[in-house]
Amino acid sequence: MTTSSTPQILIIIVTWNKKQYVLDLLSSLVMQDYPTAAIDVLVIDNASTDGTAQAVNALFPQVKLLCNQENLGGTGGFNTGLQWAFAQPMDRYQYLWLLDNDVLVHRQALSELVTLLEAKPEAAVAGSTMMQLDYPWRINEMGAFLDRERGYLVLYRHLEPILSWQGVPMSDLLTTDPDLSKRLMHCRLFMDVDYVAAASLLVRAKVASEAGLWRDYFIHYDDVEWCLRIGKMGYQVLVSAKSLIWHLSAAAKVPTWVLYYDNRNILDLLKTHGADVATLKRVTQLILKKAIYYHLIGKPDIAQLHHWAIEDFQTGRFGKRDLKLICQSQNNVQIRQVLLDPTIKRILIAFPVNVHATGIQEALVQAQLQRRELQIDWMPLPDGIKVYQVPCPHFLPPFPVSRLRRWLAYFRLRNRYDLVIQSDYQPIIGLSWLNAKLLFINDEGFCVRNPPQWRNVWHAGWKWLRGFGV
Repeated sequence: MTTSSTPQILIIIVTWNKKQYVLDLLSSLVMQDYPTAAIDVLVIDNASTDGTAQAVNALFPQVKLLCNQENLGGTGGFNTGLQWAFAQPMDRYQYLWLLDNDVLVHRQALSELVTLLEAKPEAAVAGSTMMQLDYPWRINEMGAFLDRERGYLVLYRHLEPILSWQGVPMSDLLTTDPDLSKRLMHCRLFMDVDYVAAASLLVRAKVASEAGLWRDYFIHYDDVEWCLRIGKMGYQVLVSAKSLIWHLSAAAKVPTWVLYYDNRNILDLLKTHGADVATLKRVTQLILKKAIYYHLIGKPDIAQLHHWAIEDFQTGRFGKRDLKLICQSQNNVQIRQVLLDPTIKRILIAFPVNVHATGIQEALVQAQLQRRELQIDWMPLPDGIKVYQVPCPHFLPPFPVSRLRRWLAYFRLRNRYDLVIQSDYQPIIGLSWLNAKLLFINDEGFCVRNPPQWRNVWHAGWKWLRGFGV
């Protein structure tokens, strides 16, 4: 039941080809303890091809659905929603709640954000504490601060665990007492931050209209820039320790094409918010150093993204860019084809590779059964401990602890293997230079690449030395 004093909320959700995620989110919103009569839901579909729009229309006819003709990214999607909100009568909504389409929300998430802003008239934005969906007892971020000197976000309480929640079913966590101030040392009910993610961001509708639309970043840092803009207007940006959402952690996502947007957009954000020439040069140099790193591990296409990011920032090119990478990811179930390739007879598996998490254990075992000539060597952990992941593995001797001697040991392995399997989450530079094909794998997909080239490293290093014209 609502009263005349109950703030009216417009929920804005942007989605692209995540039909089941958004349907699950819409279902969960019914469970919010905020009066449903005071909530309208607006879904912006970014030209999904998986039937998202049709499913939302069929299952949630009360939801307002706007369909973009192309994928405009998070920026364009939320701007579509904000434009619709700004066109409504001024007093129709008091708050806008921006949500990612793939989050799970605690039943008190919205009510706690509204309560906080109702009590703090000097604040315009309140965000939820983001927990990790893959490790539900662990905090991903409780808001964040911007390191303006080095150009990256400092996530507050990142990876801090709630030990009493380990092993608790997700369904129970969605209804449990969400007050983290009771569970964490020195945790207040709310605190001031530079930014809260639009994964769950409540903003006063009037202030949102005054702040205007997001800068055309396509994805990433658009919500950061908006929060900084609102902060410059004289308002507080708060994060609540009583409003919780769960979102897939960044650690489970291997960055590829998004690195272009990350690097281009952070440069623009810093410039927009007053960074001087020296700061921009320093951050540019850091981006160029990252490009060298990707050449060293054998990912020249990812290195190229960093150079494109700097070029486009300097020429003022923003929005979406058509990014074609030379290496296309394949699903891990397809690794069997690689293992059965007759030209690959000797394989080295780096110690960070978890064949169970990646789902390739059976493929490895079957390949060895079918190909008696196939030799697979396993690296022990740096401390010499052997981690058994398949029957009868052949381990290499422990590698030296000394960094120099360890690199010499890597060098002696040159030309001994046809394929080196590395983890996308923890690649080892020395193993990329064994003159073998490289297979980088994560929990979802893999890419096969050629060995790195010294000339590429040299060119990237030269760009870094001369500052890429900065």
